[in-house]
Amino acid sequence: MVSIQSKWRYLFMFLGIQLVVMALLSREGYQKRVSYFIRIFRKPDTTGLTGRNHTAAGIAGGDVYANLSHLSKSSSHGDGMPYCPKTSPLIGGPIHVSFPSGLTLAEVQRKNPLVVRGGRYRPPDCEARHRTAIIIPHRNREHHLKFLLYYLHPFLQRQQLNYGIYVIHQAGNYTFNRAKLMNVGFREAMKEEDWDCLFFHDVDLIPEDDRNTYVCDSNPKHAAIAMDKFGYKLPYKMYFGGVSALTPLHYLKMNGFPNNYWGWGGEDDDIGVRVSLGGMYITRPSLKVGRYKMIKHKLDKGNDVNPKRFNMLAKTRQTWKLDGMNTAEYETISRQYMPLYTNITVNIGTEAGLHPHPPPPTPHAKAAVKAPVEVPAKGSAKPPAKLKESHSEKKSTLRDR
Repeated sequence: MVSIQSKWRYLFMFLGIQLVVMALLSREGYQKRVSYFIRIFRKPDTTGLTGRNHTAAGIAGGDVYANLSHLSKSSSHGDGMPYCPKTSPLIGGPIHVSFPSGLTLAEVQRKNPLVVRGGRYRPPDCEARHRTAIIIPHRNREHHLKFLLYYLHPFLQRQQLNYGIYVIHQAGNYTFNRAKLMNVGFREAMKEEDWDCLFFHDVDLIPEDDRNTYVCDSNPKHAAIAMDKFGYKLPYKMYFGGVSALTPLHYLKMNGFPNNYWGWGGEDDDIGVRVSLGGMYITRPSLKVGRYKMIKHKLDKGNDVNPKRFNMLAKTRQTWKLDGMNTAEYETISRQYMPLYTNITVNIGTEAGLHPHPPPPTPHAKAAVKAPVEVPAKGSAKPPAKLKESHSEKKSTLRDR
């Protein structure tokens, strides 16, 4: 016969085992394993959207083109067009992102028939409430660009935006300067249209949820809050890299971006400090919505780590008004209106400036430069003075010998 004391002992053991199991299940690794086994025995969902897949952390993702098939070109965009709803009915939430081999820009163009020359789009059946320009700093990243365009065009169309995509290409082989290219992009985009909002977008980041709307907030917005390379978490509080958004007024308040960060690193943190110095703060979407997948790649040639970045960051409070949109110098080499984007190729110079002056010649180099020889006039037998002088110097030298 089991005693009362034994009953209590078994009860405490049972409760202890339950607590241990609950603690284990609370850990992310065990959650993933349990959800994996549950999916094995669960019947497949036949009622969902075609093409839905499971992305990282078990979040379901749909085809980014799924809600756009019914859209057709509008014959006119007159004054009687109604405004689009405040929340687009085309938004579907999480997006499945993958990088299939063999994708071409021709295929991207075929899947986006409403995008017109220069990468411009506006909703065919309503007047957009927002006008957004996408600025992409770029050099030798065409492979990444085609994937970004494949996802970004339908992503923005689902949000019913009037938008344009600008690729700002740095000419030459000098060290890459992302922030200066973004200054160029702001200026060149605003020349074409009075944009409400400008998104500064790395070419290798793909948004994974279209509820992350590409419209500006009352303060500067950091959209890429949760990247897969950081475990879908914000790496640190002042991080402002990857994808960010500013209104023209925000840009003016912070004097744009720094022009002197050549190479990888530092400019994002400098920009984050400028937001604060301009009397603003950073807004962000939720971790669940602001998710991005990075296209894996090695560090680009010509974009080595900037060894001066920490020293420069320490001086941002002293330099932000002296270096920015008010000092950005560049030359536009070409502007091409491609089917899916506007490509602007620019010369942004070097650390020495846009047109650095050649160094002054050394004394030895000056001595080596010969004086110009006078050529006698046609029909004149009189030799030039310099030649006569040289001849007499030669005779003098012979006498000395």
